[in-house]
Amino acid sequence: MNRAPATVVLPTIGRPELIRACLESLRDCDPQADEILVIDSSRDDSVAGVVATFSGIGARTLRCPARGLGTAFNLGLREAANEIVLLTNDDCTVDPSWVGRGVALLGEDGAEIVTGRVRPGGDPQVVPSTIDDAHPREHVGRPDFVLYTQCMALRRTAVLDFGGFDGRIRPTAEDNDLSYRWLRAGRRIGYAPDFVVWHHDWRTPYQLERLYVNYGIGQGMVYGKHLARGDALMLRYVVSDVVSILRALGGRVVRGRPQHPDPRLGLLRGLPTGLARGWRAGRGRRSSADIRT
Repeated sequence: MNRAPATVVLPTIGRPELIRACLESLRDCDPQADEILVIDSSRDDSVAGVVATFSGIGARTLRCPARGLGTAFNLGLREAANEIVLLTNDDCTVDPSWVGRGVALLGEDGAEIVTGRVRPGGDPQVVPSTIDDAHPREHVGRPDFVLYTQCMALRRTAVLDFGGFDGRIRPTAEDNDLSYRWLRAGRRIGYAPDFVVWHHDWRTPYQLERLYVNYGIGQGMVYGKHLARGDALMLRYVVSDVVSILRALGGRVVRGRPQHPDPRLGLLRGLPTGLARGWRAGRGRRSSADIRT
C-alpha cells in the first residue's frame, strides 16, 4: 500500500469500538497516511489496546489527560511528523480517497486549510455536525463558522504559527473559534465536497441532548470571548441564535415535545453558561500555555 506524507490526528475519549471502525477506514485508504496519532483522553487503556493492533499502518497513541478537542488537536499538531495534517473525529469513518484527496487539496494554489463533506452515517435527524453540500467553494473576506474538524486538512506550521486552536474553548466549538479568527484575519478556507467522511449515529437520545447542551456552551464561549475583546460582529450571531431558540420554543408550544432532541433547545440551556465562561476567557490574556491546555 502506498503512503502519503501526511499525519492524521484523531482525538478520542473512552470509545474503543468507534476508534476501531475509524482506524479500519483509514487502513482502507489508498494511499494511507504516513502516521496516525490517536490523542487519547480516556481513563483506562481500552483505546490504547485497540490502537496497538493498527501499528502496522503507523497508528500510535498519545496520552492527553486534559479534556477538550482543541487541546487534543494542538497536541497532535505539535507532535505530527509531517507538515500536512488531516483531522477527523473518533465517530467518523473516512472515504478510501480521503487521505490522498486531503494531501492533493493542500497542494492547490497555496491552500492552508481545507474542510470537507461530513455526511450522516445513519438517520440525518440524529447525526450532528454534518455538511452535505455538493458544491465546492472558497470562504474569504467574511468571518464565519465554516470549519468541520470531522473532515479537515491543514498545513501544520501555518496553523501553529497562527496560534492553533484555543484550548480554553471547551468542550466543543474549537473549530468555530479557529474558523472565525482565521477568516477575520483575511485568510482563506476552502470547502471540497469530494473530501468526504461519514459522521455516525450512535448516541442515545439523552446523550444527543447532552451533546447539544455542550455545543451551546462551546458556542457561547466563542461569542463571549470575542465580545469581551470588543468584537461587535459577534452580536449578529448571538441575535441569530436567540431567534432560533425562540422559534424552537414556539414550535414546542404548538406541536409538543419533538421526536428527536432539538439542537436549538441545547443552545437555550448551554449558551448562557458559555457566554459567561467565554467573557472571562476574553478578558484574560492568552499565553502560549493555552495551546497546550
